Amino acid sequence: MKTTWRSASLAAGTVAVLALTAACGSESGTSASSQNVGATAPAGGIAGVGSGYGAAGAAASASAPGGVGAGTGTGAQPAGAGELAVSANGELGKILTDGAGKTLYRFDADTAEPPKSNCDGDCATAWPPVSADDVSAGDGIDKSLLGEITRSDGTKQLTVAGWPAYYYAKDANAGDTSGQGVGNKWFALTPEGKKAKSSGGSDVALAGLSVRKDPNLGEIVVDKNGMTVYRFLKDKAWPKPVSNCNGACLQKWPVVAPVEANDTKGVQKKGLMSFTRGDGVRQQTVNCSPIYTFAGDKAPGDINGQGVGGTWYAVAPDGKLVGAPAQ
Repeated sequence: MKTTWRSASLAAGTVAVLALTAACGSESGTSASSQNVGATAPAGGIAGVGSGYGAAGAAASASAPGGVGAGTGTGAQPAGAGELAVSANGELGKILTDGAGKTLYRFDADTAEPPKSNCDGDCATAWPPVSADDVSAGDGIDKSLLGEITRSDGTKQLTVAGWPAYYYAKDANAGDTSGQGVGNKWFALTPEGKKAKSSGGSDVALAGLSVRKDPNLGEIVVDKNGMTVYRFLKDKAWPKPVSNCNGACLQKWPVVAPVEANDTKGVQKKGLMSFTRGDGVRQQTVNCSPIYTFAGDKAPGDINGQGVGGTWYAVAPDGKLVGAPAQ
């Protein structure tokens, strides 16, 4: 009789644990990759998830640089660039931008000799080609490096030192470089047509979420730009993620947008998921806890958000709060 009772208790306990797990992962299982993102998107982002291109699905057409709409067959129609400029980026150095300050990128799957684009269809929606029409070289740019190719849909695309040039649909504002290192295949263009490198000297970007060893805090989670990731003590992880940082709070603590599970390194996979906030924005979690960056962190390695208000703390690889008082 005791054996039967214990078996029943164990079974009930297992069901309860599974229920909790299911509740936390009810929208996305254990990773962002299982999302059906639908019509909502992270702040500054695009609804939908591309396949291998790090972006956006059909909804990208509404937010593509230069008002680029979704094309047919081969993807988006090229966007005009105007007078190209050399812009100084604190992390990447000198990069090439268009007349509106939007970053230009190159794709490792393309070729420069001969110049050829291998980005069509959904890829070209996520990475709109830069039109060769009405392009001129600004100060610091060798105009002899500028050329063009004819894409499969007959449009003309700008090339720089032979490399076809693109925008990234998730770059919402001038100066954004969110396309840098996506899939380890996309990189901002330098004025010479080379791949922009981080200040660390590597052209290989960090994973969407990874771990670094901080001399004061130990192992902490950082985003793809090397910026420290934080949790808010007033948030909830169970039975499902809830963010209590809203309105003005988000100006200081921007949410971390969804990250594919296979685009993480050293971060616990259990509870790695994204969820839809009350404001409709999608947010990433680690161990089901919502995560953020801090506007007061100006460079990779900064931990200025640590302990702010006694409620904000860096995140350990297993999702726990680093340095927080015992709860």
